Amino acid sequence: MVVENLDRGPLTMDELARVIAGEIPVGAYVNLGIGQPTKIADYLTPEQEVVLHTENGMLGMGRRAEGDEVDADLINAGKVPVTELPGAAYFHHADSFAMMRGGHLDVCVLGAFQVSVTGDLANWHTGRREDIPAVGGAMDLAIGAKEVFVMMNLFAKDGTAKLVEACTMPLTGVGCVSRVYTDVAVFDVGSDGLRVRETFGIGFDELRDRVDVLSGLRPGLH
Repeated sequence: MVVENLDRGPLTMDELARVIAGEIPVGAYVNLGIGQPTKIADYLTPEQEVVLHTENGMLGMGRRAEGDEVDADLINAGKVPVTELPGAAYFHHADSFAMMRGGHLDVCVLGAFQVSVTGDLANWHTGRREDIPAVGGAMDLAIGAKEVFVMMNLFAKDGTAKLVEACTMPLTGVGCVSRVYTDVAVFDVGSDGLRVRETFGIGFDELRDRVDVLSGLRPGLH
């Protein structure tokens, strides 16, 4: 059954980051994509023993650096100053990508423009000629990580859902997404289709009415 949190939500990106952080497996090696996913580092606990990897060449990244902690030479892939944890290691950019492509990451968390019901991911280009493409290491992460989580707002500025039957924007990866975390709901993506795990500030029925790809789902049978 769907867990409906009607008194909580829609979530802010910081609140969503806390939710995702709590579901990262203990001892996992994790890459946090540029942008909103980097907030997750601020909510991981020492007890989780999560090792954060950055594509610019670091293992053992900590939370965002503040005040006197800021070191201009110690940044994540999004150029945000970060802290380091005991045992942190640094290496060449190429070695970092070898880790990504070699299947050594347990989880990556990426932003997205669109995610399809079969787990296709579009997050590097809107397809509009005036927009600047920015693939970075997203393609490598999408095919290399054992699990790919997406963190995004469910609805675009025009009110349409970013969870779609088929992506209309250029693809980053095919069938790679396993879970989608949004401000109003969390979805699992599997071989049997979508499953709504939890909602925030919205009931299942209202969510189904607003998202076309959920129209055939029923609570308990989705």
